[in-house]
Amino acid sequence: MQKGKKYRAALEHFDRQHLYAPAEAVPLAKELAPAKFDETVELAVRLGVDPRKADQIVRGTLSLPAGTGRNARVVVFAQGDAAAEARGAGADEVGADDLVARVEGGFLDFDVAIATPDMMGQVGKLGRVLGPRGLMPNPKTGTVTTDVGKAVTEFKGGRVEYRTDKVGNVHVRVGKVSFTPEQLLQNVHAVIEELMRAKPPAAKGRYLRGVTLSSTMGPGIRIDPARARELDEDLAASA
Repeated sequence: MQKGKKYRAALEHFDRQHLYAPAEAVPLAKELAPAKFDETVELAVRLGVDPRKADQIVRGTLSLPAGTGRNARVVVFAQGDAAAEARGAGADEVGADDLVARVEGGFLDFDVAIATPDMMGQVGKLGRVLGPRGLMPNPKTGTVTTDVGKAVTEFKGGRVEYRTDKVGNVHVRVGKVSFTPEQLLQNVHAVIEELMRAKPPAAKGRYLRGVTLSSTMGPGIRIDPARARELDEDLAASA
């Protein structure tokens, strides 16, 4: 797909082959964001894992220190008291068989799906719909739980899911272009530290193989994997 003039112009303002420190990449990502709207900033990390093997899939959730800058749309598959709890916590949609039917019918206007354990029999039927989109509730990510109120509050407040795709990449939203450099750097650091914590014992060789930061419409800025865990202390202190 051909890129726009603003994108091509942004490429002239930095070295695409250079490996930047996180504290250098963050201001660049903000500066080179070409759109008039508040673009999302995303971190893409290529991991040295084989996601075809179950013991090398990297997945989980983490709370970003500065939040995501967006109000996540959360649906909850629950009934009875759990459904009432989810509504009270601010879930966008709550339901049982009726919500399952809506999703089967094409309703996918949400970012996170949470389910109580007793609903997984029905929700399991949605695997072909939710699975490829990374929306299937799973105990490992805290989206299958009896404490739905807490889960809704956390995901609304900046908790994000991550998972390796079929080639071993992880993509995580780390904020908005309107965030301060300090906020973005803190979120980038939190993601890298979480991925290091989640390193599978079966992973061999170099684990962090590639790290790229970009805005929605901006170019990818390469971060030196050897420096990816750096946190500029001056920036962190001023956040």
